[in-house]
Parts: sequence; structure tokens; C-alpha cells
Amino acid sequence: MDQATVDVYERRAEEWASRRSALHRERAVRLAARALPGLTVADVGCGPGNYLADLGRDHPVVAIDAAGAMLGVAAQQRVASARLVHADLEALPFRNGVLAAAWASNSYLHVPRTRLPLALARLHWAMAVGAPLALSVVAGDGEGDWPGDDFPGRFFAYWQPDELAALLTGAGFDVDQVVIEGERVWAEARRARTLPDTVAPGLRVLVCGLNPSVVAADAGYGFAGPSNRFWRAAVASGLVSHPRDPLGCVVHDGVGMTDMVKRATPNAAVLAPEEYRAGAERVRRLVEWLQPRLVLFVGLAGWRAAVDRKATAGLQPQPFGGAAAYVMPSTSGLNAHTKPAELAAHMAEALAVLRSA
Repeated sequence: MDQATVDVYERRAEEWASRRSALHRERAVRLAARALPGLTVADVGCGPGNYLADLGRDHPVVAIDAAGAMLGVAAQQRVASARLVHADLEALPFRNGVLAAAWASNSYLHVPRTRLPLALARLHWAMAVGAPLALSVVAGDGEGDWPGDDFPGRFFAYWQPDELAALLTGAGFDVDQVVIEGERVWAEARRARTLPDTVAPGLRVLVCGLNPSVVAADAGYGFAGPSNRFWRAAVASGLVSHPRDPLGCVVHDGVGMTDMVKRATPNAAVLAPEEYRAGAERVRRLVEWLQPRLVLFVGLAGWRAAVDRKATAGLQPQPFGGAAAYVMPSTSGLNAHTKPAELAAHMAEALAVLRSA
């Protein structure tokens, strides 16, 4: 999260705790009641720990904060079931699928807007399928300081309800509701059996698959099926440096990943045309926002259903969301007539488009 904001909390943690009280305890209790059994509840950005007792009634709870001084204040709550962890919510220190629920009360609002998708992807990976999430940010537009802030120097990212809902959907959550309550936007969602978008601003390439297979959803990365040739072709073509590492692809290769349809299925043949059309509009908005240089659509079926039913593989005549669009054949083993060398050649051709631009 924003380091200047962390510094403010480090210097003024005791004062912050004396000025702020727990105004949303009923919501925290409701979340804890829905937490999955046998796992740990997370308070992500716990501050002075005002909600730890409510979240830890029937579960162990882990309290995470980037400000060590805040954790010192939280320790004074003396919640026996709580474990305090000094960590940044943009780099959560958890294995996949270990959280029963996540509470994030006005914590992710200190993450710059374009970095929030990747932060939420990390949260998605940490949560078990079906685990509930309660998350709040401040309603508004843009980002910057808070006018008249009584703790000046803090950074805030503001969100509208529809923006937050779309962001959570892209991050692999089923959104139950997003409402404005006072100055806050509250979202309630559940971790879905799907993949999160791994995206950032200004990517070289945004890879867009048709939809996650259930194998990929459970593995936590795309194209995970044993017969899928994507990663072999991606490494051979120079698109990515290492296979099966979506986070590394973003950080080291400038390659992000999303899916036209978020619903995971055994195979893409069961998807309906209207799902592709709705998904294409979501991806278009994502592209317009984060502005990758090129979108590589893997699989012709989605593009033909949503954009151009007569399209052939290759660079498309019209951009998509302001970015160049390249459509290539599916890398699934079910598309066995397209050989691995041909798949790699398509990826190399897409990269050549970038070099010639």
C-alpha cells in the first residue's frame, strides 16, 4: 500500500486508535458467522484491531497491517484467538486457499487504483472457494489526498459502486451486493471457483483466454490442463520467461492474463454466445482503463461470438479498447490439429506487431 500512508500510521497509531471507534461491528459479526469451518479469518489492514474480537468468536483470526505500530495497538485488544502479522496487503504472506473469510474495512482504499486488481488477485488466491469477503472503500472518483484529513499525508483511492463490483468480478469473486453507506462503499462477495485477473497498467500484452477450466481454477493459474500447450508455446515464442507463473508474467514480462468469461467449466464448448458478449464488454473496459499495448485472444470462438463472427486468426483490422488485437487458435489439447509450433508462431507474430508499432 502507499508508503507515505503507512508512515503516517506508524507515527500516529496511538492517536488514531483514540479517535476512531468500531462502527461496523454488526457487519463483522455477520461475516464471521458465514466464515468457512476449520480455517482462519483474516482482518486485512486491521489497524488498532477494533474488530478482532468479533471476527475471532468461533475461528482463529489473523490480523495483518503494514504499520507495525498499529499491530502494537492491536495487541492491546488481547484477543486470544488473534495472531498479528506485519505484512503489506499487496503482498499477503499466505498459501493458496487458507482463509475462511476476509474483512477489509477501509484498508484497500490506500492502494492506488491501478494496483488494486493485482492486490485483490492475491487476496483471491489466499481465500478458500466460497469464503466470504466484506470490503469497504470511500465513495468517489479519482485518487489523492482527503480534503481536511485530520491525519494529513495519507493517500486515498476513491471508487464508485459499479467500478468496485466490476473490479471484484475480475478478481474472481461472486458479488452479492455493493452499497453506499454514508461515505463508504461496502461490498459483500464470495471467492469464486475461477481465476483472478492478473493485470497492471501499461502491459506489453494482455492474454485473454475463453474461460478458465475447472482444472485451471483449482490450480490458480490459466491453461493448467495437462494437454494444454499454452505455456510451452509462450516460453518458446518469448512471450513469457517462465511457465505457470501469472504473477511473474506481470512483474517480469509485462504480460497480464484475463478471461472473456469468468465462469469455470470443464471445457469452453458449454459457454453461451451471450456470455462471450457480456465478457467481451468487461474486458474492453479493462483494456480502456489499463491500456495494454496488445490483447492476445487465445481461442477464436469467443472473438467470433462477441466481436466478428467471420474473423480469422491473426492481427485484427480494428483495435479492441484502443489496443491492437491479435486472435490465435485455442491452445487446448482438444484443438489437436493446431500443432505446438504453429501456436508459438502465432505468439511470435503478435510480439512482432509490438516491435513494428
